[in-house]
Amino acid sequence: MPAASPDLNPLDYSIWSILEAQVNAEAHDLVDSLKQAIMEAFKNLNQDMINRAVDDWMRRLDAVIAAEGGHFE
Repeated sequence: MPAASPDLNPLDYSIWSILEAQVNAEAHDLVDSLKQAIMEAFKNLNQDMINRAVDDWMRRLDAVIAAEGGHFE
């Protein structure tokens, strides 16, 4: 279903994987440590990378339309 597709959400197709890699770069024994790592990762996101992910959204939307709502890569 395209409306719920991770292919159409810039967070899902780009940003979450970057955040996950940064947050999980080291193990966290405490919830507070994990929370701090998440906040730091968000704070350090590169604005150009965010802009590129958002800019790519129209190309992805066009691909869904061309695929008539079906799977695309």
